Amino acid sequence: MKSFKKPLQTLGYAFLGIFLSDCTQKTVSNLSLEKSLSNVESIKGRKEYLNSPYVTAGGRLYVIGHQNGQFPDLGWHVTGEMGGIWNHPIKLMDGFTGTISENGQSVCLSQADEFVNFPFANKLTYQSPMKGLSVERFQFVPDGQEAAVIEYTFHNTEAISKTFTFTFEGYTDLRPTWLGERTNMIDGKDEATWDESTKTWVAKDALNDWFVMFGGTNAEKVNSNEKANCDYTPQGKGCRAALKFTFTIPANSSKTLPITIAGSYQSSQKMKDTYRFVQANASKLLAEKQTRYESIEQKTRLTIPDKKLEQAFRWVKYDTDWLIRDVPEIGRGISAGLPDYPWWFGVDSEYALQGLIATGRKDIVYSSIDLIHRLSTKTSGNGKILHEVSTNGAIFNDGNVNETPQFASLIYKVYQWTGEKEFLAKYFQTIKKGLNWLMTQNDANGNLFPDGFGMMEIHGMNSEMIDVAVYSQKAFADAAEMAKVMGENTLAKDYAEKALLIRQKINKDFWVADANSFADFIGTKEQALHLVDDAIIRADTLKKPWAVEELKATKNKIEALPAGTSQGFVLHHNWVVNTPMEMGIADADKAITVLNTASKFVSPFGVFVTGIDRDETAGKDEMPTSLNRKIFTYTGAVMTLPTGVLAISENNYGRPDAALGYLNRMTKSFSFALPGSIYEVSPDYGMVAQAWNLYSYGVPIVQQFFGIQPNAAEKTIIIQPQMPSTWDKASLEKVSVGDNEISIHYEKSGKSLSLKIEQKNTDWKIVIALPKGKFQQFLVNGEKVKTTSDSKFDYVESTNKSITLKVAE
Repeated sequence: MKSFKKPLQTLGYAFLGIFLSDCTQKTVSNLSLEKSLSNVESIKGRKEYLNSPYVTAGGRLYVIGHQNGQFPDLGWHVTGEMGGIWNHPIKLMDGFTGTISENGQSVCLSQADEFVNFPFANKLTYQSPMKGLSVERFQFVPDGQEAAVIEYTFHNTEAISKTFTFTFEGYTDLRPTWLGERTNMIDGKDEATWDESTKTWVAKDALNDWFVMFGGTNAEKVNSNEKANCDYTPQGKGCRAALKFTFTIPANSSKTLPITIAGSYQSSQKMKDTYRFVQANASKLLAEKQTRYESIEQKTRLTIPDKKLEQAFRWVKYDTDWLIRDVPEIGRGISAGLPDYPWWFGVDSEYALQGLIATGRKDIVYSSIDLIHRLSTKTSGNGKILHEVSTNGAIFNDGNVNETPQFASLIYKVYQWTGEKEFLAKYFQTIKKGLNWLMTQNDANGNLFPDGFGMMEIHGMNSEMIDVAVYSQKAFADAAEMAKVMGENTLAKDYAEKALLIRQKINKDFWVADANSFADFIGTKEQALHLVDDAIIRADTLKKPWAVEELKATKNKIEALPAGTSQGFVLHHNWVVNTPMEMGIADADKAITVLNTASKFVSPFGVFVTGIDRDETAGKDEMPTSLNRKIFTYTGAVMTLPTGVLAISENNYGRPDAALGYLNRMTKSFSFALPGSIYEVSPDYGMVAQAWNLYSYGVPIVQQFFGIQPNAAEKTIIIQPQMPSTWDKASLEKVSVGDNEISIHYEKSGKSLSLKIEQKNTDWKIVIALPKGKFQQFLVNGEKVKTTSDSKFDYVESTNKSITLKVAE
């Protein structure tokens, strides 16, 4: 398996060589864009998933189609329109088709035989569309450009010269994004005109200055009245336009033919400028993208015995980059998922950005936070953080209750990594407003548990939810620390007292001993009866007899309660009951009990969002995949976020082997359907790429297994390793903390442990924390050192650039 470990291949060949004219044809396969990536890691797709989506992404534009080369109608937010080529806040094209012809025989390239994914590009192979010919389609989206490059390479495999005609048919669909009507974006009919000077088709929306163009060197116009070569009729108000290329390929030679697609939602001139620039600089732009992805691979670089997990971690970093949506008029931030959530969310960012800051992506972390903060302030102005906003700036949901406290904790987490007080000061006033809104507007009974929807979007579950309570507790604890930094000591004391009291109340009021679990929610008897009836119907519909039986028994207990009783209830076994362990606030005995209970609500791929959806053979049953499901539904879903939360939870209570078990379950979904990616719903449902996957991998691996606990403001990094027992040797290199960078190399042999830490700056203090009393004779760089201790750990401190700690039990 190749990766960026090899030196980057030079891409300095003249661009003229790629766009070879017919009169200068020779063997040109070595000049194709795809061949320049021979040293880049790639992953082949599974044949049974050729009829499923892929994504080719850049920050400004992305392409979504099927791995077989087709562009079917996809998605539900704008029904059937979420695939194709998007340049948010508009769509450019539904897709395109290609037809190869020779001697009166024509074949539509609609069934690729193989799909290969690169971290930043993809390739489709048509092995033998006609005798003596194979075809490859390579595509990528340049960084920062409203354009895509599609390169076809035709291989003549026979010992005679052949002449072919290739027809490229583009299907425009200049239309607005989801919620476009809220910002007066009204879709008009597309009209296409031929530009002879550039050999391109240019299409415009009749009602808007929205444009798209496509073409290639030596293209010929195909009249619009000519019949389409491929059977493709997408919906919408777009139009079809076609290009034709005629070329001769010598015996056993190849011909490379690039197509450039560019668009703009501002002006025709901007589109044409983009087109000319990308067409003239495709090889350079590809090399730049390769270099940037090499830097992603090098930052927080993981090496572990489990190469499948190592690869998944590497590619999740790439996948997250696919989700950056840059709309200059609105902002640049991480979106939730593709194809149906290509816009911005409060809560998805609040998880994903924790993984991004731990993997060295301060740039997108800062811009994402700025985007969510600006739009939230504009919408509410009271500190409330929004839930979902489209790429045209239209707010769909101004916020669920959990998002506001989670924003506070995100800001503190990022501050710990960067140490920039200016960053903290920028958002602290909003945090104060938000915590005030949280308790004054959402806690009617004054018991410190806010009411309202949290992560579980189940109708009626908007009383006192466990996740809202837990994230609120964490927010006050983190805000107390931030208030100290800001010199507001009285406020810090108030926040700390609230945090302590909420923690105590969660462990008391949400605890349901006979269920060995924290409650899904606290509510009245009447609320619980309504919800349990709905849950019984759900379980019965899904044919989960164990859940029906349990729920009916629960209903009987609820009915026996006095009218108006308010208490904690366990009904759905929702994943959010694990948030007290995720945040580390559950009492230790309760935590272990709940974690053992949680282990029952799993599939081979991870944790059920709603526990009552599990099968009776939980943990062993191979759940059905999308290949044998006619209709997609989130009911019965297993997701990486709940699975990652349990991995984090297990680590918080000293069980790294159990944490690794959850990571391994998630990793079973890696490349399951889309090579190099992990779906939103395991193993192959919903979004083909999902932002919060990086939270589920980054936090357990970086902050818990390797134990990196940064305090950048004090130029201190605590290293508290907690490795799985099967990892005898592991390393994590080039981890950015503030202006420092550290690498950790861990090695275990018998009862001996070696920990080598390298840092860029020597004005930083490294503090290594190991379990108290477990190890004897601490040697740092070969010399005995004294340790300091508290009730849990023995500590070794050093400011050396290279620190090698050796200990033995």
